[in-house]
Amino acid sequence: MADAVSITSDGAPQASLLSRVGARAEARGIPLSVHLDLTWKCNEGCIHCYLDHSAGGDMDTAEIKGVLDQLAAAGVMFLTLSGGEIMLRKDIFEIVAYARELLFDVRLKTNGILIGEREADRFAELGVRSVNISIYSHLPEAHDAITKVPGSFARSLEAVKRLKNRGMAVEIRVAVIKGAAANYTRLRALAEELGVKIQYDATIVPMMDGDRTPVALNISPEDRALYFADPAVSAGMEDDCAAVPSEELLDGHSCGAGHTSCYITPQGDVTPCVQFPLVCGNVRDGNFLEIWRNSPNFREVRGIRNRDLHVCSSCSSLSSCARCPGLAFQEGNMRGAAIQDCENTYFKTKIPTPLYPEPTSGSARETRPSGAGQFVPLTALLSTTRPAAYDDSLPTH
Repeated sequence: MADAVSITSDGAPQASLLSRVGARAEARGIPLSVHLDLTWKCNEGCIHCYLDHSAGGDMDTAEIKGVLDQLAAAGVMFLTLSGGEIMLRKDIFEIVAYARELLFDVRLKTNGILIGEREADRFAELGVRSVNISIYSHLPEAHDAITKVPGSFARSLEAVKRLKNRGMAVEIRVAVIKGAAANYTRLRALAEELGVKIQYDATIVPMMDGDRTPVALNISPEDRALYFADPAVSAGMEDDCAAVPSEELLDGHSCGAGHTSCYITPQGDVTPCVQFPLVCGNVRDGNFLEIWRNSPNFREVRGIRNRDLHVCSSCSSLSSCARCPGLAFQEGNMRGAAIQDCENTYFKTKIPTPLYPEPTSGSARETRPSGAGQFVPLTALLSTTRPAAYDDSLPTH
């Protein structure tokens, strides 16, 4: 449900309404929100990226439209189009136009560096409601060092201004990266000056092929403590730890992935979330709704409640932890805890969590179980005999 955002007339999110809609959607088995990556190709080379930019076999225009038809028939309301970089698709406006004809609430994720005046005009004409653009530092040189594209900071900010000036709800996304020299107060001030929202993410995740190299770019424990203590970050953070988790909480689940939302790769694989690479089916081989309703992997994910979690069910921070089952899955056990979540929750609440502070040597830690739920790299499951994709030569701007 994190992808589904409703806005009141004064610009405030209607969280309670979203919660009610989400609960009803889940009760009826409706996939309310879908994140669809149009390509993994990108014109930036971000050092922390979890995608394989060399992967090909992207669905072509007709295939994408067919998937959108299936999503509409399944009851999807909120559609996130992302990548890679969506502006590398020569058919991006055709895809967005078709999505809007089907009445999806469309959100775009882009680095913005290929969005000029004409592109911003077209997105506004099509009725795109919201756009996320990544900014990694308040310092241009630090941002550009992360993207490996000189001038990308300035071009991304220009896109923010263009889209905002045309009435779209723009949000700056800040991945918190070691060495980024990001000043969160100055970044928040920049967002306020531009009249846009800002969201920070202090978790750098593994690549989809299981390579954990990007995880080394997570900030140090010392910097993480400062991060969570910074008022520019902590403002509005909930802190509702309970010594004993309630029965209602134990009967719930930690994330909407696979319950009311899911992810589709450019090659058509369906997973619970972009960070939860458990392949449940492929829309090139079967109908989306059939996959959503009947995939054994989706059923397994939906059958897990907080009380079934191996170590989290008895944690006093369960109520305030943003536990990601995808990260736990990538660490070997979707019913377990994830070290990055435990670390974040510890610095947020100052209460020890199951995996942080780290166990002393000799302490038992979760191990990868055999059988269902075992991690398989997503890229290992992609067919090597995909149909020809769209013309992927890079556009000029």
